[in-house]
Amino acid sequence: QVQLVESGGGLVQAGGSLRLSCAASGRTFSSYAMGWFRQAPGKEREFVATIGSKTYYADSVKGRFTISRDNTKNTVYLQMNSLKPEDTAVYYCAVGPNYSDYDYWGQGTQVTVSS
Repeated sequence: QVQLVESGGGLVQAGGSLRLSCAASGRTFSSYAMGWFRQAPGKEREFVATIGSKTYYADSVKGRFTISRDNTKNTVYLQMNSLKPEDTAVYYCAVGPNYSDYDYWGQGTQVTVSS
């Protein structure tokens, strides 16, 4: 059974940093895209970043967030710097066969940025 478990969320002041991790189990995802999405209260879930052979970012996080992965650990990371209050959301990791199609999702981790 595939399972994705996020960790690393928390409360941070504006301008601070957090590093999210997402560990996948149940199968190997080295050839899959691994991505991060987020959902703020009252808003729809939105794309943040994804990584396969290339990396892609939402415009709102470019230059501040960095996605990376360690295939030996089946884990994807999201380094978030210069955090803003508008980054406050539940962050979800996802895995799929391509950059626009995700089959597996984690349970989410809360990120709260105070002003």
